[in-house]
Amino acid sequence: MKEIGKYFMFLGNLFVNRESFKTYYKLVLEECMNMGIGTVFLVALVSTFIGAVTTVQTAYNMVSSFIPDYVISQVVREMVILELAPTIMAVIYAGKVGSSIASGLGTMRITEQVDALEVMGINSISYLVLPKIIASILMYPLLVITAGVCALFGGYLVGTLTGIISPNDFVYGLRSSYNEFTVVFALIKSVVFAFLVASISSYKGYNTQGGALEVGVSSTQAVTSSVIAVLIADYLLAQLLLAK
Repeated sequence: MKEIGKYFMFLGNLFVNRESFKTYYKLVLEECMNMGIGTVFLVALVSTFIGAVTTVQTAYNMVSSFIPDYVISQVVREMVILELAPTIMAVIYAGKVGSSIASGLGTMRITEQVDALEVMGINSISYLVLPKIIASILMYPLLVITAGVCALFGGYLVGTLTGIISPNDFVYGLRSSYNEFTVVFALIKSVVFAFLVASISSYKGYNTQGGALEVGVSSTQAVTSSVIAVLIADYLLAQLLLAK
């Protein structure tokens, strides 16, 4: 409870004594480049193989000849949009971006760069952390969309090239019984996950104490705490938005 209280106090300081819009604009663009462009290749690669494996395993479990082939792509679509693209990518995002945020802020803390900002009268939390959170909220939904497209494309390639399912059946399955809210739900989850990963990682890195060893510890704690928070939020959002 003490850590949770410190975390919310940390978030409250984001909006105190803010800098000019021009300053945040430049910082947000820099963070968007680091978080988005630096992660898109890994997200595309992982999601493509996830879609391919999901297609093969779904086809393997279709043991009844009475089930039409297009059900394979229908199942893959639901799994990718509802869970694999937003949640599995959030774990990878926490491992890459979250650890980078925590280690960067932790290094600034132990080298007294954060103290130097405070001496100059700058709110270091707002200056260092707020652009990271904004950039994460802007970029991670785009990464989730990319992951979804790549996963479905990977499933299409593997399914059609190996003869598991015909191209027409795969496309028909993607369009069959389609519910637009699943995409909205995935984007809602992506915004929440992006905020959790960026804010928790920033909190862990900003409060690093000690030396270089503690920076590594903070980075590890940031990834662990972010993944736990993402999984808890995933369940709560599913219960809130999908449960009947």
